[in-house]
Amino acid sequence: MAFRDWLAKRGPAIGASIVEVKGGQAVDFAGKVTTGAQFGQSSLTDGDARLEAMDRMGIGVQVLAGWVDLTGYELGRHGALEYSRAHNEALAGEASRAATRFRSVGTVPLQFPDLAVSALDHAMNQLGMSGVQVATTVEGRFLDQVEGLDAFWEAAADLGAFVLLHPMRPLSGLDLTRYAMDNAVARPVETSVALAGLIMSGVFERFPGLVLCAVHGAGFLPYQIGRLDKAFRQAPDVAGARISKPPSDYLKMVYADTIVHDPQALAHLVAMLGVDRVMLGTDHPFPMGDQDPVALVNSTPGLGPEEVSAITSENARRLLG
Repeated sequence: MAFRDWLAKRGPAIGASIVEVKGGQAVDFAGKVTTGAQFGQSSLTDGDARLEAMDRMGIGVQVLAGWVDLTGYELGRHGALEYSRAHNEALAGEASRAATRFRSVGTVPLQFPDLAVSALDHAMNQLGMSGVQVATTVEGRFLDQVEGLDAFWEAAADLGAFVLLHPMRPLSGLDLTRYAMDNAVARPVETSVALAGLIMSGVFERFPGLVLCAVHGAGFLPYQIGRLDKAFRQAPDVAGARISKPPSDYLKMVYADTIVHDPQALAHLVAMLGVDRVMLGTDHPFPMGDQDPVALVNSTPGLGPEEVSAITSENARRLLG
């Protein structure tokens, strides 16, 4: 059953309803949050069109992740796990249609960490997914502020899950629609705050085996990590209260995609994280995606054939199989 059909039939009973909005359809979660109107649009659901786009971009294998607006973190305990499993079953089924071209990462109900662990196990061990996508916030709280998430981080590290960190409803409460800053600026800022919180709260120190990839070139953090190190030295009782090393040491444990739209920026990202920590990204089919990501890597100064191969294929192959 397609996820849309499942949602129409079962969703209302657990607090997730398809609703009509200006511009199309959306999903209302427990009367708290309504997604954008992209729900159900062919750009997100047409697998054949995606394969054609991959061929145009010279991409052999792509990781499918659900639209981050559909994480459903607002759902109550009675429906959260059922929702995540249905979402993941549909996504894994779509990936299996072209098993040699797709891998997939699911979603988990982070609002209930114990259920998130169960959903993660089901996604990887029952559905064969490579890991999960998590949003930067859970009902307005950044991930370092969500109680009990260590159980999830530990499970993800133990399972070798690929955890994709993606902004959702960035900088809620601020009107940044002018000059398209809600997308161009707010999303990488949101990622930066979430990633800084994970680093400074000691998540990477406690779980050094965690494989976490922050989208959009890890936000703005790689370009201002010196400021975090300065805070660590200047205010060790605050910035360094939960970590034993400078933040830049933990940043090197993070993975990032290539969605920075500038060869010089990508060169700096590779220099900061290491060539083994950067992977090709497209952000397809969204407007801020990179429609020629291989060309960006090839035009980045300082990258030879081995480095290009690592970024465009070998790193993902190592992590995702």
